[in-house]
Amino acid sequence: MTANVAGYLLQLLAASWLGVEGYSEFASLLAVQLLCAVPALAMQNVVAREVVRGASLRAVRAMMWRCAAMVAAVAVVLIPVVAVVLDVGVWAAAAALGAAPALVILSGEQGILQGGNHFRALATVLAMAGTARVVPALLALALGGGAAGALWAGAAGIVGAAFVAGRIARSTTDDSGAAGNSGEPAADTTKAVGVLPVLRAVQVQAALMALSSVDLIVVRIVLDEVDASRYSLGTIATKIAFWLPQAVGVVLYPRMAQPTHSARAIRDALTVLSVIGVVAVLGAALAAPLAPLFAGADYAPIQGLLWLFALHGAILAVLQGALLSAIAVERTALAAVTWIGLAVEVTLMLAFARTIESLIGTAVSVAAVTTTIVAVVVLRAARTHPAPANPVLS
Repeated sequence: MTANVAGYLLQLLAASWLGVEGYSEFASLLAVQLLCAVPALAMQNVVAREVVRGASLRAVRAMMWRCAAMVAAVAVVLIPVVAVVLDVGVWAAAAALGAAPALVILSGEQGILQGGNHFRALATVLAMAGTARVVPALLALALGGGAAGALWAGAAGIVGAAFVAGRIARSTTDDSGAAGNSGEPAADTTKAVGVLPVLRAVQVQAALMALSSVDLIVVRIVLDEVDASRYSLGTIATKIAFWLPQAVGVVLYPRMAQPTHSARAIRDALTVLSVIGVVAVLGAALAAPLAPLFAGADYAPIQGLLWLFALHGAILAVLQGALLSAIAVERTALAAVTWIGLAVEVTLMLAFARTIESLIGTAVSVAAVTTTIVAVVVLRAARTHPAPANPVLS
């Protein structure tokens, strides 16, 4: 919760300090940074699953560093691409991509704590990481560093957070063997943990993050600078509704990875996420008149749409829960539905959306259809095809 609140504060203050002319660049670079966090999110889920199944922490950390090196290489290649597509400077593009390798290591350490059911230590790391990422960025913005300066400062904070997270994880767990407290039989801890499971999880997380962020990239193509900034501010409501129930997946994920508890955990997760989503939409509708007070009068035209932005985030939160369960039981082919939804959304937005209303309406409609299909498939598969009892580490 602390990390999420800090992130929302950063975006609100950035919207106010950068104004409607400059905020869309910052928001778009944040969207790129979110996409760069995809390998990190996948890393946490895979590490947590393998720890539950008895993998040694030594093997897990070796895999984490291999993946971080791969991510760093890809980030270097993508810098000029991002600069051209978003029409931003190379320095700004590098700032958005620079934190990606450190995020992989940070998330891997979080996965070790999550898989071992060390939720108190995990909460400490999450709060620390969110603060370390946001506070330096706020200072950079306050000192006039602009979007690039804020992102570089945030990246430095993430590097520091990854180091501290490693110290906390090592002091909490036993490096010599498996750290899981799941009650499941321990696997052969001498086996290496391969990169392939992470790559399979990456494409699942990539589909979700792309679907939740692509509108912030398209908006700079189809709208003018002022409306693009207004839309970008509206997506703060989307992010709140999306990330608000994050703890549900964190807590229930280890149970999803256990064959004897998987089906019940999946049902519980989707139910709780749906209820929280309804509350988030109602909250956005009631709080909408306050938006111009925090962000400025220039953003008043979108206050009546904030409930719709929140609905988008709430739907995506349910989709995230369904896809997390797919990673937990290694049925990652289901991500194909989300990739199709992404293609449909981008096509419709580029072809027809020319207003804020049509953009968010398209995003909500595609997300709703995609989530319904994925949730139905996941629930049916959990009921009729339980997860394998003795998975093999690869």
